[in-house]
Parts: sequence; structure tokens; C-alpha cells
Amino acid sequence: MTKDISAPLVEEEVSELKAGDYVYITGTIYSARDAAHQRMYDAMNKQEEIPMPLENQVVYYMGPSPAREGRPIGSAGPTTSSRMDKYAPLLMDHGLKGMIGKGKRSDSVKEAIMRNGCVYFAAVGGAGALLSKAIKSSKVIAYDDLGAEAIREMKVEKFPAIVVIDKEGHNLYEDVVKAYRKI
Repeated sequence: MTKDISAPLVEEEVSELKAGDYVYITGTIYSARDAAHQRMYDAMNKQEEIPMPLENQVVYYMGPSPAREGRPIGSAGPTTSSRMDKYAPLLMDHGLKGMIGKGKRSDSVKEAIMRNGCVYFAAVGGAGALLSKAIKSSKVIAYDDLGAEAIREMKVEKFPAIVVIDKEGHNLYEDVVKAYRKI
């Protein structure tokens, strides 16, 4: 099923999402990769503020290439999500509602998704130039010294993704393998 959803995420929309659903996300999302996650994780463990809101927000695991003239961002493909697995449960426990990346997630992330009613989306790897067309504005809001890994606030319009793990813990990757083995 294909659904249009908004970001920040709305509980009612998250509740209706099922593993395998195609979605188009419109609204505000944030980008952060390994180094930014490490800084936020360290700050949170010291009871310090972090530079982006978490409540109902979506983080996109992405570090863009430089923007061409007239564009808000360069190629914006997803990075491997498992590199953020150490940090993701703490962020979800503090309100993060969605993550966009590529690849499998750990059991601890899946448990945090279910515990917090969150969702994990996949964006198509290798399609960064196409995905960047859905990003209408982009500005660095923190950790500028990290270059491409700085935290960005982005306005997106009909950003395409697939629900991989829904709030019930159904996992598209696992379900496809199980279905294949039955053949």
C-alpha cells in the first residue's frame, strides 16, 4: 500500500504503517550520521541538550555531496543504518519516532522500535540523485565541523521510502526471507 505521511510523524499515521508499505514523506526531517550520533549520544549521557528536536521527529542517515548551483543539496542517498544501532535506542527512548536508512537493524533497535511505537524506513541505496529531488531546502543546524556528517534540517516533499520495521516489530526483510523459504 502507498501512503502519504507527514513529518514530524503523527501517532495515528505511524499506527497505520505496516512493514512493506510504500510512503511519501512531506515535512521536516533531519540528517545525521555516525559522528553526529556519537556527539548526541555523549551529550545525552551527560544530561546535556542536543541540537535537534527528537519528539516525533525523523532522522535520515545521510551525508550529502555538495549541492550544484540552484539546488539545496547534492546527491542524498542513505547510509548503512546498522552503524547507528548503538545510538538509536537512546534517541527513540527520548522521542525520536522514525529513522530512514538502508540495511538491517539489530535486535536492540527492533525492541526500541516496538517499545516506543517507532518506525524504520528504507530509502533506495544508489538513488541519491533522485532522492535529492524530494529535498526542497537544507540547512546545517549543528556540528558544521563534521562537513557532510553535520546535522541538517531539511524540508522534504513526497520523499519516497519503504516501511521496513513497523511499530509492531514486523520486519520486511525477515518476512521476505520467510516467504521465499516456503516456496
